[in-house]
Amino acid sequence: MAEVEAPTQPSMDSSDILTSISPEPSSTDLTTTNNTTALSEPADPSVKKTKKIVRKKRRPARPQVEAGTFKSEPPPQTGTIFNIWYNKWSGGDREDKYLSKTAAPSRCDVARDSGYTRGDKIVGSYFCLFFARGLCPRGQECEYLHRLPGIHDLFNPNVDCFGRDKYSDYRDDMGGVGSFMRQNRTLYVGRIHVTDDIEEIVARHFAEWGQVERIRVLTARGVAFVTYSNEANSQFAKEAMAHQALDHSEVLNVRWATMDPNPLAQKREARKIEEQAAEAVRRALPEEFVREIEGRDPEARKRKRIEGGFGLEGYEAPDEIWYSKSRQIENGGMALEGSPARQPMLIEDAPAEGAGNGADGGGILSGSTLAALRSYSTQKNGTIRAAAPAPASSGPLVEYGSDDDSD
Repeated sequence: MAEVEAPTQPSMDSSDILTSISPEPSSTDLTTTNNTTALSEPADPSVKKTKKIVRKKRRPARPQVEAGTFKSEPPPQTGTIFNIWYNKWSGGDREDKYLSKTAAPSRCDVARDSGYTRGDKIVGSYFCLFFARGLCPRGQECEYLHRLPGIHDLFNPNVDCFGRDKYSDYRDDMGGVGSFMRQNRTLYVGRIHVTDDIEEIVARHFAEWGQVERIRVLTARGVAFVTYSNEANSQFAKEAMAHQALDHSEVLNVRWATMDPNPLAQKREARKIEEQAAEAVRRALPEEFVREIEGRDPEARKRKRIEGGFGLEGYEAPDEIWYSKSRQIENGGMALEGSPARQPMLIEDAPAEGAGNGADGGGILSGSTLAALRSYSTQKNGTIRAAAPAPASSGPLVEYGSDDDSD
């Protein structure tokens, strides 16, 4: 048999096959890439892409207890006299010893209970005391805030974050609202069940109510001192952890801590208060003023260097001269009240003759006294001969007498 050779075609690799088979896609063809189909459109540089930011809506606050089970009862008797105007007892400085050992009926769960209320619509609203204790039945209808305090929540020093009035001194048992004479951010926590990991347990439970600055634990005594970064968080944590339990069935004794006698702790506390005050001033001032004061504005530095040179090339006045000159400009060129007297120049004219001899010259003797002394300047043979009398003064006449009858 004769062998018939079939015509062979040149071999093509896969890329050539795809190129030859698939036509070039147009601007509106469908393209498939990684099992996803998309419509390819021509890029139009004139069309700007905008991103739509979807903000998550805050959830409403959840009622912590049923309204039917919540009973409005008068405050427990903690004193000897009930004040009907303030609706509280007075005359007692200590909490009842049996009531302080009773466990709290509920506890606040911030992650589940917090949300927006009617108080969020009112500027300067206080925080809900019953929310901190886990007993608020109103939920989103409450007129107080149902959330944790932040660094931007600032209140009058005479009240706490719940709107309760402070006193000039602490109670004998360091309980109650506190004192407005000192900014206290440290809590005393007693009756802690002693375990090996007591510090970790205290830090975990008290960190729920805000940023904790430091914790000091006395393991042998079951006592801890918890210091918060913000005073409002310490006030909230004191009410939230009162009569609560940690990992065991203890009933905590939460009080205000007394002042630390350590000098380093007092300096640290004073520095912290100054930082908070500076931060409050920084938030109150406009941003451009803050940048100029802190030296972060290059234009302000350049302007200060030019104006502070006082027309002298290469001279830059110190800050004391700069601020003194700025105050004089603000006051219209007048000297400041209480500023020191003008110092005499190295080269200046001599004072005129007789300057300072008047009543306003600043001397010991007035001008009329000196004129009277000059009238008796002629002396002869040990006797004083009076000169011509001085002309009468145009000032008011004052009668001068004595108790002697010869007058």
